[in-house]
Amino acid sequence: MVQPLKGKSPFYPGQPVPSDLFVGRPQQIEHILTRGVGQVAAGKPVAMFVQGEYGIGKSSMAGFVQGLAEREHGLHAIYATLGGAESLAGVASIILEATIRSGFFDPKRSEQIRNWLAKYIGTQDLFGFTINLEALKQDTPKLTNPFGLLAFLSEVKSRLQDNGVKGVFLVLDEINGITANPQFAHFLKALVETNARSRAPLPLLLMLCGVEERRREMIQSHQPVDRIFDVVEIEAMTKEEMAQFFQRAFHSVQMTVEPSALEMLIHYSAGFPKIMHVLGDAAFWIDRDGVIGKADAEKAVIFAADEVGKKYVDQQVYRALRSQDYRSILDKIARIGPDTLNFTKNQVATGLTESEKRKFHNFLQKMQKLNVIRKGDNRGEYVFSLRMVRLYIWLQSLPKDRPLV
Repeated sequence: MVQPLKGKSPFYPGQPVPSDLFVGRPQQIEHILTRGVGQVAAGKPVAMFVQGEYGIGKSSMAGFVQGLAEREHGLHAIYATLGGAESLAGVASIILEATIRSGFFDPKRSEQIRNWLAKYIGTQDLFGFTINLEALKQDTPKLTNPFGLLAFLSEVKSRLQDNGVKGVFLVLDEINGITANPQFAHFLKALVETNARSRAPLPLLLMLCGVEERRREMIQSHQPVDRIFDVVEIEAMTKEEMAQFFQRAFHSVQMTVEPSALEMLIHYSAGFPKIMHVLGDAAFWIDRDGVIGKADAEKAVIFAADEVGKKYVDQQVYRALRSQDYRSILDKIARIGPDTLNFTKNQVATGLTESEKRKFHNFLQKMQKLNVIRKGDNRGEYVFSLRMVRLYIWLQSLPKDRPLV
């Protein structure tokens, strides 16, 4: 029997979450709205760093709050994804293009921005427009110093203030490549301080999204960066928040999820929105009757193990561990459980064979070089660097021929 065509999946693996499916994070949202958005709307510039592990929902959080800020608080949102940028010229180019494409929530703002920046727009058709890269390349050097970027963003506000715009909300996301450049840290510090010391500061909410290591990397390049950011920590979602998300998402497409299936989806998501979307999307396509049962959820978890590995876990880990003993050691560590980020040498050594014990030290050294684990605070303790890597390795260690729970 051929299954009827399904409608749109309510899950978005690898993409920011639409605002109508966003759940949880009430404390972080309140913090950003009161200490960030509210202050900027009142005329005070603020810099924030939204910090959390890979896949924890930083981008979705930033996008969600930007939407609220633009619709309800009079800020103009610019979302710049810096993936691939390794120089200030690259950053400037991305910010300029992101500004051209801004105004998503207000067509009038969008039209005003595009009319102002028309020379950077190439061909236009029913599906949007292209960017005039030559014009962009010529002018981006002007934005590679704090004074130039502040003047540009101030002009954005000036052009839109008749539409009630009180300030600018600039998000810089996917900063992994650029934080290794020491100039970036100096640029950010100068941008914030130059604005603060000006006679008429631009009401600017500057928000960066990244893992803690990227912020530390900038601090190592230029220690004063440590003082400019209000750090907002994004942690794993609670069971209640995950349950709300899954129920809302499935309900939006007239599907239900049985309690046993919901419990399994929650357990294996481990509080990570990115994993939640991979699992939910898999369950959506696997289901045949509009009811997500335990069998559907189990198949979804097995599928997700491969998906997470392909998309989010550096495959060099498994390529580097060619030794069967290495693989066996990794599996034994993995089976401690997905929620346990740390382990001790003694804890693992008791379950190793004699051959594995001889290779255990080298295994730990190799895993540290691959940035999979790092030394913990206590003697003999090791900690997985990323919870998502920990989850994938654990899922990969599970026997595929028996139920998961």
